[in-house]
Amino acid sequence: MSILDPLIINFDTFLKSVLTHTVPPLPTTFGQDDPTAMPAAERKETAALMRVNHVGEVCAQALYRAHALSTHNPALKQKFDQAAAEEQSHLDWTRARIEQLGDRTSLLNPLWYAGAFCIGLVAGRLGDKISLGFMAETERQVEEHLDSHLQRIPVQDTVSRNIVQHMKDDEARHATQATQLGAAELPPPAKRLMRAAAKVMTTLAHRI
Repeated sequence: MSILDPLIINFDTFLKSVLTHTVPPLPTTFGQDDPTAMPAAERKETAALMRVNHVGEVCAQALYRAHALSTHNPALKQKFDQAAAEEQSHLDWTRARIEQLGDRTSLLNPLWYAGAFCIGLVAGRLGDKISLGFMAETERQVEEHLDSHLQRIPVQDTVSRNIVQHMKDDEARHATQATQLGAAELPPPAKRLMRAAAKVMTTLAHRI
């Protein structure tokens, strides 16, 4: 692999994450429905929640690619790349559902990606254990966040709920994998800072 290959891969990921493009249709296993039959208020709120989830996946792509770029451990790089590939499915699912609901993704996606990528590079520079610790804590917080969305998405919207549940299961698995690979436990101040940053992101993404 040449020195340019990682740059090309990361630039391609950035473009796929933040620019409008045709996404694959949702897997039929999530079910099918007619979103226009939903009450307008419920459809708008669910779309906003899915937009927040989509932003989370934009950030996940950036974080995993930055972690993969930072590590000098080939096996660990492969794990980060594998997780990023799985998160790409989440990115496609949330975008497809947002479009079905007649809404749009966040206008701030380039900013979210750039910020998350920089954070991932900093964590990566602190060593693999810290990088894995950051990954594990991020996934645990995302899992909690998705669980809260399951409490807010209408019960009758089984398609959105199935998407979020599948994502939640994957995030829990990624957190477990990071722990098994030797993730360091982050100090409480770092965890609180991550929660505060996530709160800003979710609040803005819900609207913009």
